[in-house]
Amino acid sequence: MAGRQRFIDEDQKRELLQRMEAGENVSKLADEVGISRQRLYEWRDHLRLHGDLKSRRRGRPTRSTAGLDGAAQLQNAVDLPAPQEKALTSARRRIRELEQKVGQQQLDLDFFREALRHFEEDQRRSSAPGETGSSKSSKR
Repeated sequence: MAGRQRFIDEDQKRELLQRMEAGENVSKLADEVGISRQRLYEWRDHLRLHGDLKSRRRGRPTRSTAGLDGAAQLQNAVDLPAPQEKALTSARRRIRELEQKVGQQQLDLDFFREALRHFEEDQRRSSAPGETGSSKSSKR
C-alpha cells in the first residue's frame, strides 16, 4: 500500500464511489488510494444514509456553551454510533447475499420444473394409443 494518503477529500471520495458503482474492482480502488475495502463500503453506506461524505470526528464532542443540554449536544455531534452503522452495513450485506441465494434457488427451481415438464410430455407420448413404447413386446 505504497503512497498511503492521510486525508481524502469529499470530491475524491465521490469519484471513488462512482467508479465503484460503475463496476470497477473494489480491491484495486482501495489499493490505489491506500485504504481498506471496508472503508469504501462505509463511505457508500454513509452517503446513502446521510447524503454527504463529511468526515465525522472521532473522540469526544467539542464543548459548547451555546445553552444546549448534554443530550442535545451529543445528538448533534454524532448521527449514528459506529456499532449501529457497522451492524446496518452487515445487515445490508447479509440481505444482498440472501437475495442472491434466493435468486439462484429460483433459477434452479425453474430449470427442474421445465425438465420435469419435458419428461412428463415424453412419458405421455410414449404411452399414447398407437405409439410404440419401450416394453418387452416392442423390443422383439
